[in-house]
This record gives sequence, C-alpha cells and structure tokens, in this order.
Amino acid sequence: TQAYAGTFREPEPTPRLFRGDPMQPREPVAPGFLSDIGPADGRPDLDHATPEQRRRLALADWLTRPDHPLTARVIVNRIWQHYFGEGLVRTPSDFGLNGARPDHPELLDWLADELRTHGWSLKHIHRLILTSAAYRRASTGPADRMAIGRDRDADNRLLWRQAIRRLDAEPLRDAILAAAGVLDPRMGGPGWSPFEPNENYVRVYKPKQRFGPQDFRRMIYATVVRQRPDGVFGVFDCPDGGQIAPKRSRSTTPLQALNLLNSGFMEQAASAFAEHLQREAGGDPEAQVRVAFQRTFLRPPAAEELSRAADLVRAAGPVALARALLNANEFVHVF
Repeated sequence: TQAYAGTFREPEPTPRLFRGDPMQPREPVAPGFLSDIGPADGRPDLDHATPEQRRRLALADWLTRPDHPLTARVIVNRIWQHYFGEGLVRTPSDFGLNGARPDHPELLDWLADELRTHGWSLKHIHRLILTSAAYRRASTGPADRMAIGRDRDADNRLLWRQAIRRLDAEPLRDAILAAAGVLDPRMGGPGWSPFEPNENYVRVYKPKQRFGPQDFRRMIYATVVRQRPDGVFGVFDCPDGGQIAPKRSRSTTPLQALNLLNSGFMEQAASAFAEHLQREAGGDPEAQVRVAFQRTFLRPPAAEELSRAADLVRAAGPVALARALLNANEFVHVF
C-alpha cells in the first residue's frame, strides 16, 4: 500500500538576503505586510515565533477588514462577470493602474458594501444580481430600440440588454446530460476521468470514446490534466489546467460544431435523451416534441416548431430530434 505523508512544522525564520544572494543571509525578517498597502496601524503583532495559524489569521483579518479597498470589490466583480459575461471591471485580476476602469464604479462600491455589511454572504449578492432589472432584461427587443442601442452602446456597457453568450464548457456538458436525463447530481466523493484507463508504465491520456453512468457526474468532478483537454469540450475555450484563466477567451470554430454534432459523447447523450422521451411521452411524435422542448428550452413549442419537429421524428426518429435540439442556439447560448 502506498501512502503520501508529510511532516508538519512551524515555518523557519526567513532571513533578508544580501543583494538577493541565498548564500549571503542577513538578519531575520518578521512576518508582516508591505508597508505601502499594509494596515494603517503598522506591522501586525507577529514575530518569528508566531505559529502558522496566527499568521494565516492575521492575513485573513487584513484581507477582510472593513476599509480594505480590494477584497470585496474583486469578489463581487467576479460574480458579476459570471452572470453578464463581463465584469464591471473588465480586467478581473487587475484593479491597478494597468487595469480597466470600472464601467459603473458606484455600483461596484455598493455591491462591495452589501457583501461586507451582510456578513460576506455570497448568496446575498447572487440574490441581488438575479433579481435586478439589469439581469432580467431581454437580449432582443423592438428593431428600432435595438438599432439605437447598438449605435450608442455597441459593447453594452450601459446594460441596456442581456448579452448573448455561449455556455462555458462545463455548464454546457452538464446541461446536455441534464436534458438527456442521465446527469448524476451527487456531491462529493471520488471524481471521474474523461480519459481511457491504461496499464502503461507511463500514463497516457487518451480521451474516452464511450462513456458510462460513472462518467455522467458534473464536470466539476472531472480529472483535469495539464495540456490534455477534454476530448469533446476542450475546444470550447476550456483553459489548460496548468494556466490561470480569470477570464476565458471566446471563439467560434468548426471543431465546436463538429464535436456537438458527431462526437461519441453527443451520440450517447442523444440516444439517452430519445429513450427518455419515449418513456415519458410514449410513441406519439407530438408528445415527444413537447417534452423535448420543455427539457431543453423550458418552454412549449410554437405551432410551426411542433409541426416540423414532429415531422422530423416521424421521418428519422427521436434521436434526430434530440441531436437537433441539443445543437440549437437556444440551448447552447444564454439569451
């Protein structure tokens, strides 16, 4: 039996290195903060003998102190970015002089204050954003208003509409499995691997071609390997596991369309979706269409959609309908 073990001990004194040379240590340097950004009352009450836990607690207290200018703003900006595609500050990891200025500085400060005054409750911030008029705006509207909006604010910095954006790789995969009725919602425990098992003395990461129930957990539990993206969803701007990605790039490539249409994963998901439709709606094509639209788009089909989709089921079967809906813009994008 193999075991990975470590010895935990208190940090050793850190000396100042003369001219940065590790061979020329000088006097010890006590733990503390940079003087230009540290606490107003100077160095914290720490010395070389301060236990590790107290050092970490001092850092946490400094980060969350009421007058700290960054922590709360950075947190609420990241939350806003996940909901709107862009943060109030469009450089989420740089709030300094080289970063972008906030589009709505008063809103950013207000949200940060709400986070601090409500006990650093992230649920409170989520609730505020989700119930706001800005988030509940539609992405489309009357043609004349849309033309005026695009002319005056093409980047949507004034939040006059909801931004249309494609789902990220992880929620896209989970949404496909949920629509197909096979998503495993269990929390915690061992994860799953998107790579084939192998017995080589050197691990070879080959993407799986066939998936079983043990692979239908949420993608947050997937094994991430540096420089080896997921075989299907790695092309959806999923960052490499060895790189920091505070803000993902957005691309549209032929591989994305091909993977969503022809990959083994999508074939399995479409088949599972079709089986679910047959169990829930029986053999009636129109009933299958109604169930499929409700599961993918959360709405009933329009009359023309119902007619054409039912014709597709009669001609090619429910698997073809499932593949079509899982590839539809309305499913793949947030509107």
